[in-house]
Amino acid sequence: MSQRRTLVAVALVLLVALAGCNGAANGGESGGMSTQVADGGAATEAEAASGGSGGGNADASAQANVQSRRLIKTGTVGVEVDSFDASTANLTAAVEGYGGFVSDSTQERHRVDNETYTTGRLVLRVPADDFDALVEDAKAEGDVQVVKTNTEDVTDRLVDLEARLENLRAQRDQLRDLYARANTTEDVLAVQRELSDVQGEIERLEAQKQSLEDRVAYSTLTVRLNEPRPTPNRIAPDRWYDTPVVSAFLQSVDGVVVVARALVVGVAYALPYVIAFVLPLVVLAGLAWRFRHRLPRV
Repeated sequence: MSQRRTLVAVALVLLVALAGCNGAANGGESGGMSTQVADGGAATEAEAASGGSGGGNADASAQANVQSRRLIKTGTVGVEVDSFDASTANLTAAVEGYGGFVSDSTQERHRVDNETYTTGRLVLRVPADDFDALVEDAKAEGDVQVVKTNTEDVTDRLVDLEARLENLRAQRDQLRDLYARANTTEDVLAVQRELSDVQGEIERLEAQKQSLEDRVAYSTLTVRLNEPRPTPNRIAPDRWYDTPVVSAFLQSVDGVVVVARALVVGVAYALPYVIAFVLPLVVLAGLAWRFRHRLPRV
């Protein structure tokens, strides 16, 4: 019993120490921020005194801050192309030349009379620095129909994930120490459960962080490629009786089929109304007629 109390006391001391370390770290960060603000104020006064000579340094600092942001770039480009296969080959070579790859592709072949055309899309992953160049390559493949790009800043999410991971790893180390010191089966099982939960949370957050970092490193561009839809040349005759006999017969057959289908659909629509309203009236009329003829004549 005394060993268990000692173990619990050690665990409480370690958790309090961890909380103190986190508080000190946060305090250090806050102090650093205050110092930065004070320095910024001093710099502003110096700039005012010297006529704004520090403007170049401020611009450089802002530029460095922008470049340190972690950005996820995505985009969509729709292009009408002369040849789906040729454009696919061009974009595949381009993305591979940038050090990227094709992560997904779809292709559909359509038919109009005896002619065919192809549509589809490519999902391209390219290093973030080459994203804009790849967009221009896609636009150069044909007539541009749509261009959409989006940038998502995930810097704060990554910082938060890293902070949470640091805390969880510290908890894991403490639980491992407690596990090594545990003497009773009950304590071993309790620490083991906690350790398993913390390890699972660490793996989940590490997977999220890895996914975000992968999307930051490799931007995603979806390119829709559409060949133009064929328009067969059909010359209408000047007079209806100049239509070829076979063509006129086939058109008439199509007309008969359309009319027959329309009649069937019309009957299908009307049948529920007939059953609901007309049929009861017919039944009532038949009953009335039979009742009237059964009455004795005076």
